[in-house]
Amino acid sequence: MSDLSQWYNQIPRFTRYWLTCTVTLSLLARFNILPMSSMYLHSEAVFGRLQLWRCITALFVYPLTSATGFHFLINCYFISRYIAQLEKEQFGRSPADYLYMLLIIAFLANVGGMLFNVYFLMDLLVVSTTYVWCQLNKDVIVNFWFGTRFKAIYLPWVLAIMELVFQGSIASLIGIFIGHVYYFFKFQYPQELGGGAFLETPGLLKQYVPDISGGFSGFGEPPASRAPQRPVAGNGIFGNTWGRGNQLGRN
Repeated sequence: MSDLSQWYNQIPRFTRYWLTCTVTLSLLARFNILPMSSMYLHSEAVFGRLQLWRCITALFVYPLTSATGFHFLINCYFISRYIAQLEKEQFGRSPADYLYMLLIIAFLANVGGMLFNVYFLMDLLVVSTTYVWCQLNKDVIVNFWFGTRFKAIYLPWVLAIMELVFQGSIASLIGIFIGHVYYFFKFQYPQELGGGAFLETPGLLKQYVPDISGGFSGFGEPPASRAPQRPVAGNGIFGNTWGRGNQLGRN
């Protein structure tokens, strides 16, 4: 229990909140303490009956069955490993930026879920956020099935293809699109193409979740700019078993 508690407390704050809400709501729905019928995303219920809470509960609740339990555990693994690394390393000094990223991805996941009739948004959230991690850590080597190894940049596409083939689901493809939208406007457009910074964290959020002085220098750097340098305000992946990543050049 002490080892479990230590592992849990080592997960960065907002990723820990995310994982806790996901596990708690999913278990409560699994044992019929909370009605699953009132928590999944349904556009008619949201707009027709103003059940706006579905936009939040659908982000965390997952239908746990004997067929989906392993898939759920894999998602939790990705949250506690790759996404936790994203918060700890890339956003270690700016937790408000990480929280703002989650809010943007959650909003886009709701839009994508309504457009493509995806009722549970956990897959979209995990894939899109992991996509950002993969883009910022392109040279990290990940171990996959049967000892296959490849760079992290290819991981979201491998997952999407496998999910499409084995489950017939396009959730991972939607997640990749959402993750790319965020990554493009947060990193590529302002830093690589010299465009404006559209996804800067609002000052109000910075006040409630202030930056941390010191800390980490950044895990994975955004693409090097190919445009003339100018000041930019602010700073600055289912249902399968995947191995852990090991960065090249590290022991």
